[in-house]
Amino acid sequence: MVTKANILKSLTLGYFIIAFFEIVSEYLAYTPFICSLKPLIPLLLTGIYLINSEKKNPTFVIVLLLSMVVNILFIPNTPICLYYALIIFTIHRIVVIYLIFKLQKVKDFIPVIIATTPFLLIFFYLFIETNEIPANSFYLLILQNILISLFAGIALSSYVMNDNKQNSVLLISVLLFVMLQFTVFIEKYFLVNEFQKLFRPLAMTFNTLAFFSLYKYVIIAEKSNNN
Repeated sequence: MVTKANILKSLTLGYFIIAFFEIVSEYLAYTPFICSLKPLIPLLLTGIYLINSEKKNPTFVIVLLLSMVVNILFIPNTPICLYYALIIFTIHRIVVIYLIFKLQKVKDFIPVIIATTPFLLIFFYLFIETNEIPANSFYLLILQNILISLFAGIALSSYVMNDNKQNSVLLISVLLFVMLQFTVFIEKYFLVNEFQKLFRPLAMTFNTLAFFSLYKYVIIAEKSNNN
């Protein structure tokens, strides 16, 4: 008998199988598989969310679709595509933070500011130490650093103030996103011609796990808010 639970299990298994082949393709630099599998990962996660969620938050669907566009723009690995990917990813990050504020309902911003500060220091130290940043991406990367630091600050402060399953899953997701941003930044601007075979599959691994954790957080948050 086909049930909702069985469909979700099958699609989730398919998600991780496709992600595995995508990560292997990144390591082997096999472009045909990368072009077909990379956009498919967020698209499949969108389907999983729409089946599993009772609320079907359109903001989260937008987050996943923007992720798909970013994945497509990262495929060519050219300066112009990287620039457009940064623009879309900046919009994506703003929408994610808006979504988190809607689900978390943060009332005290002092813990958020305190938790955000260490991430700002780390990201801006790395930014200052990098000499290969194109002029057209300079301010976009500054904004990216602020947004990921704020995102991490919200998750960390929420976890410290209230250690429940919802905040734990959010923190896991954010830490994966932080590692993703570190990996992409180091690959694109810091060690441009080194360890390419390592960074691209590593970034894709963090990407896959981060978005799946974010999906789990949204489902838990929706159920918690309904209750």
